[in-house]
Amino acid sequence: MAILGKIRQRSFILIVIIALALFSFVLADVIQSGGFSQTSNNVGTINGKDIPFEEFRIKVGNAEKSGQGMSNIQAVNQVWNQEINLALLSEELENLGIRIGENHLIETLKADPNFGQNPSFQNELKQFDINKYREYIKSSSNQEEVQYFENVEENANINAKYQLYSTLVKSGFFTTQNDAKFKYNLENKKVTFDFVAVPYSSIKDSDVKVTDAEIIEFMKKNEKKYKADETREIEFVVIEDQPSDSDKNDIKNKLNSFLAPSVRYNKETDSNDTIPSFSATTDVIKFVNENSQFPYDSTYIGKTDLPAEHAEAIFNLADGQVYGPYQYGEYFALSRSMGRKAGAKARASHILISFTGSRAQPKEDRTKEEAKVKAEGILAEVTANPDAFTMQAFTVSEDQGSAQKGGDLDFFGPGQMVPAFNDFVFNNPIGKVGLVETEFGYHIIKVTDKQDAIRLATIAQKIEASEKTSENAYTNAVKFELAANDKSFEAAAKEAKLTVNPSIRVKALDEMLGQYGSQRQVIRWAFEKNTDVNDVKRFELPKVGHLIAKLKKVNEEGLLAIEDARIQVEPILKNKKKAEKIMAKMKATSLDAIAQANAVQVQTASDVTLENPSVASAGYEPKVVGTAFGTAVNKLSAPVEGNASVFVVKTTKVTEPLPAKDFTTQVNALKSQNASAVGRVFGALKEKAKIKDNRLQFNY
Repeated sequence: MAILGKIRQRSFILIVIIALALFSFVLADVIQSGGFSQTSNNVGTINGKDIPFEEFRIKVGNAEKSGQGMSNIQAVNQVWNQEINLALLSEELENLGIRIGENHLIETLKADPNFGQNPSFQNELKQFDINKYREYIKSSSNQEEVQYFENVEENANINAKYQLYSTLVKSGFFTTQNDAKFKYNLENKKVTFDFVAVPYSSIKDSDVKVTDAEIIEFMKKNEKKYKADETREIEFVVIEDQPSDSDKNDIKNKLNSFLAPSVRYNKETDSNDTIPSFSATTDVIKFVNENSQFPYDSTYIGKTDLPAEHAEAIFNLADGQVYGPYQYGEYFALSRSMGRKAGAKARASHILISFTGSRAQPKEDRTKEEAKVKAEGILAEVTANPDAFTMQAFTVSEDQGSAQKGGDLDFFGPGQMVPAFNDFVFNNPIGKVGLVETEFGYHIIKVTDKQDAIRLATIAQKIEASEKTSENAYTNAVKFELAANDKSFEAAAKEAKLTVNPSIRVKALDEMLGQYGSQRQVIRWAFEKNTDVNDVKRFELPKVGHLIAKLKKVNEEGLLAIEDARIQVEPILKNKKKAEKIMAKMKATSLDAIAQANAVQVQTASDVTLENPSVASAGYEPKVVGTAFGTAVNKLSAPVEGNASVFVVKTTKVTEPLPAKDFTTQVNALKSQNASAVGRVFGALKEKAKIKDNRLQFNY
């Protein structure tokens, strides 16, 4: 009992020690993270409105499934921008005391032809009925379909909000007669002036210096224009895991071995079996299935479906003859002819006339009987005048895809069309025109061509790196990663005879890495908290090989980096300094004297307007034209810094516009400009909004 007591006593001490160790570990983590606050469950906050991660995740998933081929990060960025716009829009409507009612939703759904013109949601008057729409959803047992309709309704609600807000904004822009009259004056009041222009290029760039401090000061004065997001600069090398010439030859040799008989040991009979060649085997299907990466396919193939550079040779093979090995994309192949079939492929054109209730949407409401009468009329017309078929397809066919091509459906094989359509085309000769009914409506069909086809038995082997080649690529990549961690990245690359790709600057939620496309894993690593400048890491790129990346630089959020800003700002500051030098030589009291002092000519600009302030031989110069309008006739202006030169102008004539009473043209032009106001409003709201983006926290 005494021993047991000591064990218990020591166990208690051990538990206390473990507890203290765990607490120290947790405390260190809390201190490192900057406090006791837990990770947010929100993917972001917009003006105080939280965006819950789970709701955001579902929307991202729906966006990815939308069939638009979006990657995960593209969907994330799209949904995030939508959430910002929706939050700002909802807030604006809330502030204005405006609510979206049932009528707004109904009008939005009605405007969508998928719902407004769907017979399932229409009443006896063939009008959209919200009650029928609701009943349909309520009666559905398909949860996926119910979810789809919920998404539709949510989107319709958002659209209704946008339409309402858009209408309000547009209504807030009113074009008065005075606005139109002002625009008329801008267009028609004209000035003629003489001028001297001394181009900035007359002073060498080397004669003016711009310091980093001057660039920074200029950016601070124009902070919004030169604001930059946080970025990372990544440089990398790529070690490809691609088939070597030796690998390719091995695959070719393997295929070549099928061209002659071979001997194979048979364990069951303890003897050698002779395997016939590909051309001699009597069990072609088994031979293909045992030796090809694709199973035997009995489909007949037209000449146009064969690899272009080999099509002629393959299509003209005699029955049983073998062609190859030949390369087809990522494969080497051997093909054996299994016979030819006449008319195996057909080409046809059609004109579709559908009816209400058919699988194709008619352009206008019509019964089945009305559709048949119309189709029979078109059949009679194109039978009497075959040249009219194409035009009729363009103008009346309700198969929009083929209508744009004059009804042409290109070549197709048996079974690719619905049965009645298929039977008509394959059972009639070229040139035959007839009428067929299907679930899509009535088709006026014209058989335009038929094509022979061949059946092939093809053994295909993918051209891929051998195990030895892949192992060598992996070994070299690991060696380089270790070397790049021990010495400079450039030195390690030079030693390994590898090319370092120029550094690429990326933002936190980018995914593209130069020519290697979507490499989100690399960019995510570059922005992880524990990734430091000069850290190196290896990544596997599917179908490429290995990418070894180095985090070269971190550019914090704020002003543009000097090296980037210099490209934009330096020319501006240089021109300002050049302008000071030029102005010092523009102090004479006449244009002729100024021109002589600067080795330029006096020029004339005639009948220039503020609406189009382009100066002949000098280009777009609104400040110069404005100065000419503001300078008294026959007086010299002060020097003006233009876009490309420093100017001094002497106004010689100002022509007032002719009196006018009708300003309709100007009113319409101003209204057209105001139509885009909504887009500008959203930009302003976003710039003003307080937006917190937590997306990186969720490992996007």
